[in-house]
Amino acid sequence: MNPWMAIGRIFFALALIGLGIEHLVFQEFITGRAPEWPAAIPGRVAWASVSGVAITMTGLAIIAGRRARLAAVLAGVLIFVWAFLRHLPVVATDSLLAPTWTKAGKALTFFGGALAIAGTLPREEGSRAEGLLRLVNLSGELVLLGRICLGIFFLITGIQHFIYTDFVASLIPGWFPGDARFWTWFAGVALIAGGAGLLVPRTARLAALLSGLMVFSWFWIVHVPRTFGGVSDKIAVFEALATSGIAFVLAGYPSQQGREID
Repeated sequence: MNPWMAIGRIFFALALIGLGIEHLVFQEFITGRAPEWPAAIPGRVAWASVSGVAITMTGLAIIAGRRARLAAVLAGVLIFVWAFLRHLPVVATDSLLAPTWTKAGKALTFFGGALAIAGTLPREEGSRAEGLLRLVNLSGELVLLGRICLGIFFLITGIQHFIYTDFVASLIPGWFPGDARFWTWFAGVALIAGGAGLLVPRTARLAALLSGLMVFSWFWIVHVPRTFGGVSDKIAVFEALATSGIAFVLAGYPSQQGREID
């Protein structure tokens, strides 16, 4: 197995475990930053607990290598239905590239990322529901979907670095050398380049690797020091780890068609 793929799987799995536990701690659907639970509908705590256990078990399944592909697919579907689809009405009524687009982009990334990682895991065996099993056992198609989702997210957030420069600059630690606004713009350009590179097959693996290294550096420089801040910071640290993990898996996925997946 390509080492980047192995590292990426572990990062994504650990992030899911952390996010799943945060479902239980914060009593909300954390993964993909789903919109708030409808106030008129009971069951918020129960749903947060059930979904948190499911997300945590997915991370454990990926690490253990047991029914991991199926667990990752189901997690991706869960994130798509409960987070991404519920973001769309919010985004549609908000201004172009507003902060709500960031949350929707994260949901899209986690959905695509879960499926991309599923596509690199050992195939499921069985004789029942053969049509569904064929979908679960897709490989290149799932990886392509994850690559497109991550590329779109990077393009969105890259442009937002120029729209919300002051906010992004405020996240950069004071000890970091240089001007915070310069690094904000630099990161914006890098994200746009990475997103565009992910969407082009010839440059996709290199773009994924460089983007994964960049996001992983932010994990340590920006997010880990802010872990003891607000709730959003506690969530963001695992989101950064997961995003870098997705990028590393995409970087390690073989470009040759027909190659066996470990």
